[in-house]
Amino acid sequence: MFEKLNEIEENYIKNEELLCDPAVLSDPSRLKDLTKKQKQLEELVETYRRWKAWNTRAREAEELLSAEDAELKALAKEEWKEAKDALTETEERLKILLIPKDPDDEKNVILELRAGTGGEEAALFAGSLLRMYSMYADKHGFKIELLSVNETQLGGIKEAVISLEGTGAFGRIKYESGVHRVQRVPETESQGRIQTSAATVAVLPEAEDVDVEIDPKDLLIESHRSGGAGGQHVNKTESAIRIIHIPTGITVDCQDERSQYKNKDKAMKILRSRILEQKRAEQESEITSTRRSQVGSGDRSERIRTYNFPQGRVTDHRIGLTLYKIQAIMDGDLDELIDALITAEQAEKLRANGEE
Repeated sequence: MFEKLNEIEENYIKNEELLCDPAVLSDPSRLKDLTKKQKQLEELVETYRRWKAWNTRAREAEELLSAEDAELKALAKEEWKEAKDALTETEERLKILLIPKDPDDEKNVILELRAGTGGEEAALFAGSLLRMYSMYADKHGFKIELLSVNETQLGGIKEAVISLEGTGAFGRIKYESGVHRVQRVPETESQGRIQTSAATVAVLPEAEDVDVEIDPKDLLIESHRSGGAGGQHVNKTESAIRIIHIPTGITVDCQDERSQYKNKDKAMKILRSRILEQKRAEQESEITSTRRSQVGSGDRSERIRTYNFPQGRVTDHRIGLTLYKIQAIMDGDLDELIDALITAEQAEKLRANGEE
């Protein structure tokens, strides 16, 4: 591990020197690439340097443990213990930082919500989840854009697609993929009976042009009149766009903008991300089970969480965590859940690395 850390630090120092090179400074593409690499390595290198400093202090204190002066020996023992504790803590952090990062973690997010079993109550719950993610994104400074939505007459959501734009968005939101189950008394229930409904969430990294090459000849693009709950624009012009990617059969429909061009742009953004996700799923199926994280595969058919309103609790079934703060969570306070999921995934990866 420490040979690898020495090599990483040497590369970091070389990159620092390159960032002062006029040839690099005059090349925006190379400058951007080097700056990005340095930022990715910064915490690891700083943590390693802290480890080296504590290691030096531990060795110096150890040399004084055999001193004849009782007071000096006591001070050395105290210093040695502090250094050893810090070394243990720093070394554990280094192990986590050395875990290979998901290259998509820094990307923006395409988040898709769909009402599942439960009729109108499921659609209302999907709307509640959309509000929850929007509030979470707002708290973290992520830019939110509604790409597509299909609403019900009672204000629920059959399907919605949003994008969240911001550094590290996918690395935080990716754990939300799966089936979310709700247990509550629907507003439409006169008897006060608790109903169980569900909504599915799919979290995709937003694909860039370099990630997915799409041949225009592989696309079937159709325009049609938008439909919905009403309004002056509905069914007046053919501004809605449907794009079919022939090789994969993936279909995207966008009708939220008055402009056909804007709907096409949004539809292409969703299409690229869905094609990228399909490629990721194919690659993931080739990975052995020992390399999969215990926090879940991200499969949207996997039940991941239950929101029980009568008991005020939210349970994440992947890690067995229950929190009695349902209103705060529905208001976008997801950090405690997400942090626990990240910790669980890191622990599983450390265990897997130890078995190799």
